[in-house]
Amino acid sequence: MAVSISVVVLLLILATILLRCGSLKLSHATICVLLGFCLAGTSMAPTIHNGLSATTEIMSSLNP
Repeated sequence: MAVSISVVVLLLILATILLRCGSLKLSHATICVLLGFCLAGTSMAPTIHNGLSATTEIMSSLNP
């Protein structure tokens, strides 16, 4: 659960930066959010979750 919250916060910060820089329009951000909610209700949700979990495990195991 902590990984999910941190990913959401990271994506929120990134979207805010892109909105302020003018690279991302509000309509595009809204469409991305709606797509995320739609994907969460599909049968692909566990696959996406497992992929994100595997990616975070790989990233956390890297030593700088």
